[in-house]
Amino acid sequence: MTTFEVVFIATPALGNLVPLVEFANLLTNHDPRFSATVLTIFMPQRPLVNTYVQSRASSLANIRILHLPTVDPPPPDQYQSSIAFLCLHIQNHKHHVKNALLSLLSSESNSPVRLAAVFFDMFCSSLIDVATELSVPCYLYFASPASFLGFTLHLPRPDSLDSESEFAIPSFENPLPKSVFPNFALDANDASSWFSYLARRYRETKGIVVNTLGELEPHALQSLHDDSLLPRVYPIGPVLDLAGSARWDPNPVQYKRIMEWLDRQPAASVVLLCFGSMGSMRAEQVEQIAIGLERAGVRFLWALREPPKAQLEDPRDYLNEVDVLPDGFLQRTAEIGLVCGWVPQAKVLGHEAVGGFVSHCGWNSILESLWHGVLVATWPVYAEQHLNAFQMIRELGLAVEISVDYRVGGDLVRAEAVEKGVRSLMEGSDELRRKVKEMSEKCKSSLVENGSSYNNLVSLIQELTS
Repeated sequence: MTTFEVVFIATPALGNLVPLVEFANLLTNHDPRFSATVLTIFMPQRPLVNTYVQSRASSLANIRILHLPTVDPPPPDQYQSSIAFLCLHIQNHKHHVKNALLSLLSSESNSPVRLAAVFFDMFCSSLIDVATELSVPCYLYFASPASFLGFTLHLPRPDSLDSESEFAIPSFENPLPKSVFPNFALDANDASSWFSYLARRYRETKGIVVNTLGELEPHALQSLHDDSLLPRVYPIGPVLDLAGSARWDPNPVQYKRIMEWLDRQPAASVVLLCFGSMGSMRAEQVEQIAIGLERAGVRFLWALREPPKAQLEDPRDYLNEVDVLPDGFLQRTAEIGLVCGWVPQAKVLGHEAVGGFVSHCGWNSILESLWHGVLVATWPVYAEQHLNAFQMIRELGLAVEISVDYRVGGDLVRAEAVEKGVRSLMEGSDELRRKVKEMSEKCKSSLVENGSSYNNLVSLIQELTS
C-alpha cells in the first residue's frame, strides 16, 4: 500500500503553530495512509513556543517534529517591523527546508512512501520556491478567517489610506472603516509591503486550507470562490486543540488553582478576561479594567500579563499583580474574582462556570468560544483581531462590543465602557446567546461524517493522493 508523507512548516508563534499541528493531527487521524512531519523554526524570544514543541513532540503518535538548524536572526538594519523580521527569519531557513525535503525524498526512493505535499502557513510563502524547485505540491494553511484572507488579497493601496475612511473589500459584506484595519496596513514601515508580497504568493499554491467553516463565513468564502485567480479553497475547521495548554502548561500549580476555583463557582456565572498568548495591557489600562470589573460586580477570572520588555518577545506573567492593580482591589474582590497569569484558555472556556469571554478576538479564541457556546465581548489588541471583532459584531452578529478599534498606545478603554460591556455580556443578550449556541452546534456537526468541513477534508485528501 502506498503511504503519503505531508510536511508542515509554521511561523514560530502559538497562534500559527498550534492550529497547523492540529490540522496535521486531523489529517493523519482521518486517513491512516498519511504520516506528517512538522518542521519547526526556533526563536529564543518565544519560550512558550519551545515548551509547546517539546511537549507535543513526545505526545503525537503519527507526527514527527523536526527542528530546523538555528540560523542567525536578520540584522536590525534589514527590517523596521516585527512582521518583516519574521518573514526574513523564515526566508533565511530556505536552505535547511530544502535539505529536510531532500532527505525525505531520498528516503522515499527505497520505500512505498510518497511526499504528497508541503503546507506552509501565512508568513512562510517565501518557502514556496523550495517546493517548486523540488516539484513538491505546495499548499497554504491559513489559520486566520477567510475574511482576513480576502483582506490580504485586496490590501488597500497605502496612498488611498489618506483620502478614504471606508473601503470595499470583497470578503466583507459591509464597507470596512479604516479604524479596524490591522496595524500592518496602517503603519508607514515595511510591514504592509511584506504582507502584499506574501498574499501575491498565496495565488501560486495548489490549494488553500482555511481554519473556518462554510456555515460561519459564507460570504467571505463565496468571495474567495469567485476569485478566478485563486486556487481552490478548502474550509476544514474548526480545527482546535481542546486540551489546550493544560497538556503542556508551564505552570501546573496555577492551572490546578484556576480549575479548583472554577469548580466552586455557579454555572455560567464567571466572565473570563484573556487577551491571548501575545496580549498584554499597560498599567493605565489595567487600572481601568479593574475599576470597571469592580463596578460591574460580576464573578471574573482575569489572565493579567505584563507587556513584553523588548520587540519580538512574548508577554510574561506579572511578578506581583498588586503593583498595577488599584489599592485594595484584590481584597475587595476576593470573594468573586481571581487574577492570575497565563490560563489554559480552551479548558477554561469548556468549564460550565464560564458564561462570557472578554477576548482579544484572535481567530483560535473565537473558534474555541463558539465551539463551547460561550458569548464573546470584543476587545482586539493586535494582528487581524480588529477585523475579526468587526466581523463578529457587524457581519455575523455573534458578539457584544466593548471595543473594535482599541490600539496599544492609543486611547484607553475607560472603566465605564468595561462595566457596560461586561454587564451586557453577562446579564443581557438572550438572543445573542441563542445564536452562539446554534453556531456551536454547526461547528460540531461540520466535522462529523457528511458535514461541510468533513467533506472538504475528504476532497483535499483525494487531491493529495491522486
